[in-house]
Amino acid sequence: MNWPASKVRPVANNLLTLSLPSDQAAPLPPVQPVATAVELTVVMPCLDEADTVEICVSKARAAMQAHGIEGEIVVADNGSTDGSREIAERAGARVLPVAARGYGNALMAGINAARGRFVIMGDSDDSYDFGDIPRFLHRLREGFDLVQGCRLPAGGGRVLPGAMPWSHRWIGNPLFSILVRTFFNAPIHDAYCGLRGFSKDLYTRLNLRCTGMEFAIEMLVKASLMNARTAEVPITLHPDGRVSHPPHLRTYRDGWRTLRFLLMYSPRWLFLLPGMLMILVGSLGYAVALPGARILGVRFDAHTLLVASLCVLLGYQSVLFALFTKTFAISEGLHPGSPRLEALFRCVTLERGLIAAALLMTAGVALIAGAADQWRVRGFGDLDYAATMRWVIPGVTATALGFQTILAGFFISILRMARR
Repeated sequence: MNWPASKVRPVANNLLTLSLPSDQAAPLPPVQPVATAVELTVVMPCLDEADTVEICVSKARAAMQAHGIEGEIVVADNGSTDGSREIAERAGARVLPVAARGYGNALMAGINAARGRFVIMGDSDDSYDFGDIPRFLHRLREGFDLVQGCRLPAGGGRVLPGAMPWSHRWIGNPLFSILVRTFFNAPIHDAYCGLRGFSKDLYTRLNLRCTGMEFAIEMLVKASLMNARTAEVPITLHPDGRVSHPPHLRTYRDGWRTLRFLLMYSPRWLFLLPGMLMILVGSLGYAVALPGARILGVRFDAHTLLVASLCVLLGYQSVLFALFTKTFAISEGLHPGSPRLEALFRCVTLERGLIAAALLMTAGVALIAGAADQWRVRGFGDLDYAATMRWVIPGVTATALGFQTILAGFFISILRMARR
């Protein structure tokens, strides 16, 4: 389809002044006065997209023209060698060369160069319909900070035949979307949809760092952690229009990087909850093994006690790692501040922690000393292991927990020094 060029008038700095014909669809909500003359920047990452970049730029221009949107199109070129840059420039885009390779690097450079109050990003492979731009801008004008596209039927979207590999449609995207909703309470159904809009102010506050495909996930995660107002717009995913090369996405590599990122950004699910579960299992083991209980004909003795101690030690270490990670993430600006964590640190100070650790170690050493005394009474000969291990195992466990608490208390205090 050829878009009429007569309705688009280029002006200085590669901006587009666009008018709305009287017979077009109902206008978008009124625009609030802003300091900048550009309301919207459309950013497209590009790496050897000669097959499709022109039609993507043309669709974006036509959509802005039809709805009177004053904006610009930035193509962030990531080192194309097939003439994509020249094609994009001829189509009316401002081309920004980006030397650092990576999907995230290209988008960050393009967004940083954007002059608009709002930004809409989308791939330049013609799989997204840039005619949907007004729908995203409508939601942004209503006050939403982030407007996420949704290709999946769960959120009202549609995937045309051949547009998405079955493993991405039925496994990868639904799984990662569930994890993002579960870990971070993000109100979305398609975490990896690359067509999305956001305010430039939100982007500045997010301080994004991922340089690869997980950039899209990082944006959703941080926006959710900051309680940004988020909306979802159903869209249709079309088959990739490129014929000269396959998609840049690598299923297993990028899938693992995404899962790794989600776990690293959620110390609660990576460390805290598994640790608490292990402590619970260990505590139940102690409850049945210390008295030597017999349940359904099964006798729980010293061996059960030993395994239970292992669970308690590993679980406690995992909980400490959750505190370490959360404290570091907040101090580095990766996570926003946590009122609950601050309340915990006000209650459990370094000094109180050291006192508790000292009492725990004292109790542990006393239990070990009691077992040693039993050995002395027997003339340092053979012992009743079932009896003495009920002294030694809790003693060793308590001593180890106390020592870990001392180290953890000082380490957390060092991590928190950077925030004061």
